[in-house]
Amino acid sequence: MAVGRDVYVDTRMILRRLEELFPPSEAHPALSSMETAGLAALLNKFTIDASVFTRAVQMMPSHLPSMNDESFVKDRAGFSGKGSTLHGGLKRRPETIAHMRHLFDIAESLFADGRDWVGGTEAVSFADLEGVWSFDWIISDLEPPAEYFSEALYPRVYSWRNRFKAALDNARARAPKPVSLKGSAAVQAILGADFSDEGPPTVDPNDPLKLQEGAVVQLFPMDGGGFTHKDRGRLVKLGKDEVAIAVLAKTGEEVRIHAPRWQFRIQEVSAGPRL
Repeated sequence: MAVGRDVYVDTRMILRRLEELFPPSEAHPALSSMETAGLAALLNKFTIDASVFTRAVQMMPSHLPSMNDESFVKDRAGFSGKGSTLHGGLKRRPETIAHMRHLFDIAESLFADGRDWVGGTEAVSFADLEGVWSFDWIISDLEPPAEYFSEALYPRVYSWRNRFKAALDNARARAPKPVSLKGSAAVQAILGADFSDEGPPTVDPNDPLKLQEGAVVQLFPMDGGGFTHKDRGRLVKLGKDEVAIAVLAKTGEEVRIHAPRWQFRIQEVSAGPRL
């Protein structure tokens, strides 16, 4: 997501930035709260680090159009690392199903007291957003075997997913129609804008990495995607939760790339910045 010439490369950063840009109001009730922040973080790690998403990818049926799309398969191979293939995951499908049943069991247990939303809130919260999307993808698109995954076996998970979809449909119906830009027009809109991140960027001198502002670094995700592409630029922001580097577009404009600290690696290098 780009906001001016500040580009946010991870969903966690994107959601946090959107909450900053649109503070709570009657028109936009808050999705996050102090009461649900810890649960939201745990569900994020449950989904990504505890393998819900990884196992979901391994459950993708071989007949899906995307599984035979050369561009998609190549892109996913770059995300997963050398030697990894989507079709290779099919061989592990029985093991994946066994693993996924445990993950569904955990999610089902979160609603044992009859709550509608995972954080015990009156409406959908950030915690629901962090936890439900992978289960929705599995149920909606991945054709999970009915003998292991069904509304009869996991009524609370399926009801949670249905409530979330209804809330999402309602929000979409109330939202204004977005403006659509093609690639080249989007690039020009970004490069012609100002920076949106308010305040001067700062590098914490007490950060464990002990990097200096202006150091040339490589920035890449540790949980996939960094195997084939590493962004390189000048360090302009470094804190407990966020890192930002400045890179130059081919036409000379500076763009800042923002990422969370969790599961992103920052390595100092000696070469000049590039995009």
